[in-house]
Amino acid sequence: MTATFTIAIDGPAGAGKGTLARRLADHYRLNLLDTGLTYRAVAHALIQHALPLDNVSAAETAARQVDMAKLDRAVLSAHAIGEAASKVAVYPTVRRILVEKQRAFARTPPGAVLDGRDIGTVVCPDADIKLYVTASAEVRAKRRLAEIESIGGTANFAEILADIVRRDERDMGRADSPLKPAADAHLLDTSEMAIEAAFLAAMAIVDDALARRNKA
Repeated sequence: MTATFTIAIDGPAGAGKGTLARRLADHYRLNLLDTGLTYRAVAHALIQHALPLDNVSAAETAARQVDMAKLDRAVLSAHAIGEAASKVAVYPTVRRILVEKQRAFARTPPGAVLDGRDIGTVVCPDADIKLYVTASAEVRAKRRLAEIESIGGTANFAEILADIVRRDERDMGRADSPLKPAADAHLLDTSEMAIEAAFLAAMAIVDDALARRNKA
C-alpha cells in the first residue's frame, strides 16, 4: 500500500463499527481514528473545567486544543462523557475545527481507518471505501446491557434503549452533518451478524477495491 488509503466507517452507537474499524486497521496496517473520541475530548475538557456544555466559545477553544495523539479511550469512554459529546457535536464551528484535524489525520501515510457519524459524507467524501454499519436499536441496547453486566455493573434495558433512541434522533436530526449513509457506502447490518462475519464481509469489500486500484 504505497499511496494513502482511506476507509470511512459510519453508523450509530453500538452497531459494532468501532470493533470493525480496529480489526481493519490492524489487518491492513493503517492508522486508526475513532472520531467520536475527538468530540468526547471537547466534552471532557468542558466538564473538567466546570463549564456549561452550551458555552460554544469554550467548546471551540477545547476543540482547537484536541491532540489526536493523546485521546485516552479509557477516560473518554465514560457514558456521561458520551452523552455530553453528543450535545457539543451539534455546534457547526466545533465540527469544522475537528473535521480539519480529522482530515489531516486521514492524509497521513500510509492512510487510515476513521469511524464516526459523518466520515463518508463530510470528513472524507473521497474515501477509497465507505462502510455504513448499523443494527436495530433493540440489538444495540442488548449489546450495551451485556457490556455493562460483563464488568459487574447493572442497568435497565428499557432505559438503555430509550437512551439509544434519543441519541439516534439527535445524531440523525442535527442540521449540520447528520448521521446518514453516504450514497456510495456499503451497508453492513450487524443485527444478526457476529463481528467475525462483519469483518470478513468488510475485508472482501476492501480487498476488491485494492485489487482494482492495483490494476489501474
